Amino acid sequence: MNGRQRAVLMGLGVSCAISGICAFSIGAVAIPPSAWSSLLGLGGTHTAQQEAVLFIVRFPRVILALLAGAALAVGGAAMQALFRNPLADPSIIGISSGAGLSAALAITATTPLVTLVGAWAGPVALPVLAFTGALLSASLVFGIARDGRRANVGAMLLAGIGITAIAGALTGLLTYTASNDQLRSITFWLLGSLGGADRNAVIIMCVAVPVPLWMILRSHRQLNALALGEQQARYLGVDAERIKRRVVLATSVMVGATVALCGVIGFIGLVVPHVLRMIGGVDNRFLLPASMLGGALLLCLADTLARTMVAPAEIPIGVITALCGAPVFLALLVRRKRSLVL
Repeated sequence: MNGRQRAVLMGLGVSCAISGICAFSIGAVAIPPSAWSSLLGLGGTHTAQQEAVLFIVRFPRVILALLAGAALAVGGAAMQALFRNPLADPSIIGISSGAGLSAALAITATTPLVTLVGAWAGPVALPVLAFTGALLSASLVFGIARDGRRANVGAMLLAGIGITAIAGALTGLLTYTASNDQLRSITFWLLGSLGGADRNAVIIMCVAVPVPLWMILRSHRQLNALALGEQQARYLGVDAERIKRRVVLATSVMVGATVALCGVIGFIGLVVPHVLRMIGGVDNRFLLPASMLGGALLLCLADTLARTMVAPAEIPIGVITALCGAPVFLALLVRRKRSLVL
């Protein structure tokens, strides 16, 4: 990596730390510096309410935002590298649509299977079904695209579009037949929210995200080679089929867990890699870790805005991510359109 790329990574890391501290401190119950000092044992005072809000409400939410943002952005960067398509994001292999359909089923259906899962999983039935739907959808896309021992990237892309369309249509049908309360739940879930963050959600994300994230980050050389084309990558000694399976599996697990716990949060997987590619170049040694930090930063900021702009109500986080990310993306595009590298 060159000096510019290192500076960007350092800036993103510092920005993540600052945004996390701000997210811990800002809200209906403020956590001033004196309370932080007291909580750290350095003097000052804090109330029991401030301590409860910080550790029970905000700590899980901020950690969930950082992990979810990192998973979505790295998943998007990996999909763009794998498909050699700048419009790719994790939803291209049906993860979001599969999770959305399963969540809509969990909210509206009273079939024996859903009832059985609800009885077994209790309050986590919806995330369990959503995660299962995400993995099944991605597996179906990968299975359709396989031709013997090889998976055709073009076929995977088209299969993803088809599965997404079918799942979207079925979700729309369930939405159309839902009651008012069910419709509100489906709509809010499909727009994304971190309002359900708790200790269990953080534990699940800490189990589901780090290993797949590491698998993708360590694949930067192979993804750089695949950018030249599969045939050229094979000449360079890259096992293209193995790297496809690794990237699709890792992305499915970490993004599936994210969507299951946070709902469908769009835009991060598409725009964050684009913005960082325009700033620091296409080398995945830089792009993947930068996307991890950039996604965490964007989702942390978006969640802080979502829960404070109209407090005590909450804006769906998917709306905020689009409103925050799109203007920055368009501004960079206008400034750099002549030298744009996809």
